[in-house]
Amino acid sequence: MINGSIVAIVTPMHKDGSVDYASLKNLVEFHINSGTDSIVAAGTTGESATLPHAEHVEVVAQIVKMVDGRIPVIAGNGANATAAAVSLTKALAEVGVDAMLGVTPYYNKPTQKGLIAHYKAVAEATDIPQILYNVPVVQG
Repeated sequence: MINGSIVAIVTPMHKDGSVDYASLKNLVEFHINSGTDSIVAAGTTGESATLPHAEHVEVVAQIVKMVDGRIPVIAGNGANATAAAVSLTKALAEVGVDAMLGVTPYYNKPTQKGLIAHYKAVAEATDIPQILYNVPVVQG
């Protein structure tokens, strides 16, 4: 289902901080027309950490509508708190995404047991496939 070139798109904003949905649609169409195989919506590249929960879900919902089944949409569902990630996952499951992309909780340094518990709670929130990724800390 998910393979090939997967692009994590940015969330274009107006100067006032609101989402620029016209530019977002142009970006989605550009990627579909260019042969992108899947789009990651509101991942860490797409300003997920700075969008309010409702706006995050709305951005993903609009991208799902814009894509209209032409390619898979993967929604970023990561958060630094398990409860927030579970809540976001449940909300994103309602908008028709094909998969979700969860990042290791940021700003926290959970133990391996903590990571397993976090990802298990998120995975149990929906039947939608979960893709996990980690942004490793670079030691200088």
